[in-house]
Amino acid sequence: MTFDPKSGEPKNSAGWEERLHEAGQKIEEDLRRVIVYINDEVVPEVRRNSSAALRAAAEQMEKLAQRMEERTRGSGGPSAHHAPKDEEQR
Repeated sequence: MTFDPKSGEPKNSAGWEERLHEAGQKIEEDLRRVIVYINDEVVPEVRRNSSAALRAAAEQMEKLAQRMEERTRGSGGPSAHHAPKDEEQR
């Protein structure tokens, strides 16, 4: 491609504009393919993994709630006994 020395513009601007337009169309096509791939492949996988992670978190929270209830019942109430932090972790 050659440039006009005075303006710095390409001498054949119609060809440059056409190539730019074609590049824009190719980018739009690629973007459409990426969107279809994400919607068809990625999103369903994320949903499956997310629901499994939520179930695992719910199980752990249930266990934590049970331990808290057991501790409360065993100590006579939440303010009856305050164990040091290192004892709580055992």
